[in-house]
Parts: sequence; C-alpha cells; structure tokens
Amino acid sequence: MTLPTPLHVLNEGLAFLLEVAALAVLAWWGWQSGGPTALRIVLAVAAPAVAAVLWGMFAAPKARTPLPTAGVLAVKALVFGAAVAALYALGRGEAATVFAVVVAVNTALATLDRNALMHRGT
Repeated sequence: MTLPTPLHVLNEGLAFLLEVAALAVLAWWGWQSGGPTALRIVLAVAAPAVAAVLWGMFAAPKARTPLPTAGVLAVKALVFGAAVAALYALGRGEAATVFAVVVAVNTALATLDRNALMHRGT
C-alpha cells in the first residue's frame, strides 16, 4: 500500500512529532521521578539521550547500523513503549493510551508505505 503523497508527507511529519514527544515525555518522567535534584537532572537528561542514541543508531532513516524492518520496529517499540510507560508512571493513563494508539497507527502506515516503495523500486 502506497500512501498518496499528501498523506505520506502528513504521516512522516506526524512520525517526527511523535518521536520528539517521546523524548519530551522521557525527560519529564526523569524530572518527576523523585529523589535528589542531581538524580532528577541525570534521569531527565539520560532517559531521552539513551532513546535518541538508540533511535539514531538503528531506527532513523539514515541509521548508522541499518536493521531489517523487524529490527527497526523493535527499536521503535522499545522507545515508544518507554514513553507510554513513562506517561502511565506520571499518572497520565489516558494520554498514554492515546499516544500508544496514534503511534501504532502511524508506524503501521509508515511501514506499509515504505515497504511498498521499496518493492516498487525493485
């Protein structure tokens, strides 16, 4: 299934916003996790940094270590799953559910679209 160009652009833009939101949620969770200020700062910086490094290495379009689709989806599930868990831990269950559903639909559409484009090019 290839998405029409406007829908493709919209879905890719949404994917980027979801990625940024995941990093922001992880930072928020780190800051709200409690404990001494130094620990909160470390968690607020480290949680999104680890997610960003994983994403850049394995899930980004120009990843340093390209993975097959299943590997990319596993990394995305890890990062987005951590953001969903962070939202639940922050007491934002409804937001976590909405975020998870939007991520699932966006990722499914993007994966189907990319696979169709790859197969069309071969």
